[in-house]
Amino acid sequence: MAVRIRMKKMGKKHRPFYRICAADVRSPRDGRVLEELGTYDPMVPETDARALLNGERIQYWLSVGAQPSDKVRVLIKKYGANGTRLEEQRRAIDRLAQNRRRPTPPPQIIRRPEAEAGEHAVAEAASE
Repeated sequence: MAVRIRMKKMGKKHRPFYRICAADVRSPRDGRVLEELGTYDPMVPETDARALLNGERIQYWLSVGAQPSDKVRVLIKKYGANGTRLEEQRRAIDRLAQNRRRPTPPPQIIRRPEAEAGEHAVAEAASE
């Protein structure tokens, strides 16, 4: 059986998302796969954070003779186990995580219950 490492299209119209999979050459693009090896989301604003790969499993499949598609070959070269852009990828993922963190909420205003406010007003009137 010939194995190919390729992208499986997921998502919906105008919102693509891909899984990088090891699949039989004869299976359709979105058909059954042998193993999922990572993801690629072209909609992520940080270019280096788009691909997340399982480098160990990709190396295994390459060692047993799997052939990557052209696009996947580029992603493996950049972001695989010994990729050329791994440090940039880590920094991009950290920047995205910073953007997701929410600022601390503003302090809440503590209001006195109505009963205390009424007593306070009565005490002020009595002192006058």
